[in-house]
Amino acid sequence: MVKHIILWKIKDDIDNEQKDVIKSNVKAGLEGLKGKIPGLIDIHVQTESLSSSNADLMLDSTFEDEEALSRYSVHPEHVKVADNDVRPYMMTRMCLDFEG
Repeated sequence: MVKHIILWKIKDDIDNEQKDVIKSNVKAGLEGLKGKIPGLIDIHVQTESLSSSNADLMLDSTFEDEEALSRYSVHPEHVKVADNDVRPYMMTRMCLDFEG
């Protein structure tokens, strides 16, 4: 199995009310991919964090193998969510992929 972990920081010029909407949309969009993309085993978006955090959102997803992760990255359903709900609002993205 392959884990795909992403941390995002929402752009600083977005107010807190809009950040809450963005977080909700990212969570709904990405978690809604479960069952739609072959090889995607599990997907969860964490939107709540402690004050000690320096990221706004975390994606924790699990894939059957590295090839499934590669297919996910270009799958039209994923690209739609990424292009509409994620990329326009993020200033920082960090990724860690590993076998586990």
